[in-house]
Amino acid sequence: MKLTHILGAAALTFGLSSTAFAADINGAGASFPAPVYQAWAAAYKEKTGTGLNYQSIGSGGGQNQIVNRTVDFGASDAPMKDDKLEAANLLQFPTVIGSVVAIVNLDGVEGLVLNGAVLADIYQGKIAKWNDPKIEALNKGKKLPDVAVVPVYRSDSSGTSFVFTSYLAATSADWKSSVGAATSVQWPTGAGAKGNEGVAGTVKNTKGAVGYVEFIYAAANKLATTDLVNKAGKVVKPETKAFMEAAAAADWTHAKNFAASMIDTAGEGAWPITSATYILLPKNPTDAAQSAAAIKFFDWAYGNEGDAIAEKLHYIPLPGSVVEEVKKAWASEVKADGKAVWTN
Repeated sequence: MKLTHILGAAALTFGLSSTAFAADINGAGASFPAPVYQAWAAAYKEKTGTGLNYQSIGSGGGQNQIVNRTVDFGASDAPMKDDKLEAANLLQFPTVIGSVVAIVNLDGVEGLVLNGAVLADIYQGKIAKWNDPKIEALNKGKKLPDVAVVPVYRSDSSGTSFVFTSYLAATSADWKSSVGAATSVQWPTGAGAKGNEGVAGTVKNTKGAVGYVEFIYAAANKLATTDLVNKAGKVVKPETKAFMEAAAAADWTHAKNFAASMIDTAGEGAWPITSATYILLPKNPTDAAQSAAAIKFFDWAYGNEGDAIAEKLHYIPLPGSVVEEVKKAWASEVKADGKAVWTN
């Protein structure tokens, strides 16, 4: 299946037909990792006969569905808070690391440079034109048009929004105090669109628009991305080596429930909007076989074949040490009737 088909629908459905080999696995949530989950699912279906039905409904929807136990696993880019994980009896673990990029529809401007403070001003309505002096100061020598800025944001509860607004809060004190970081915020200005797919489509069809999406959605839709000024004061391009440098700075050792932050990390070449994406799995599954099947899928995804697929789609595989800790958590924390459903 072509990548453009992957990104064209909010509901991603894989391996719908039941087979004699195994029951399908059901999941729902973040659109940020949906392309890699689809690619993994296709390869896994061919290898094992087990299908994956994954609904790309946003991180908030994924959290709600797993709390209500209507799916085998939920998916969220925003780590669930510790008290909510405990109350819902859920194990949270990361799958891959991805990056959020700013996309623009601006004719005649190549290599536009922005920073967190300017993006915060844009989304607060303080910057209304692309030739605003604050943008010009970051783009000396470029002819910026006298065109209205049209900010586009996620209208649904979104982990991508959580990652993006966390970056804005880290780089703009005004944004932090007046809007904050969450899966859903009260956007001061702009137009809403559903899913990474919706934001990509709206920006693509709106002159002067700016939005934020997971990098693969920008690449698949051939959208112009901006460079960003990172914490070290360096202008960096959205590319794999910059994502990897940001990922390398994550402090997994002290991260409770694997929620390691990679937002605005130090590093000369680090991309400042980088984040892991997470799976939410019941610690007390009512169907041990389904829980084991879900774990088996992610165990395969952590392997060499899964890593290669992730890298091809511009995601960063997890460090091996983190994978080992995740597998230990599967074995020790996921139990049905007091018995572990997975052995490491």
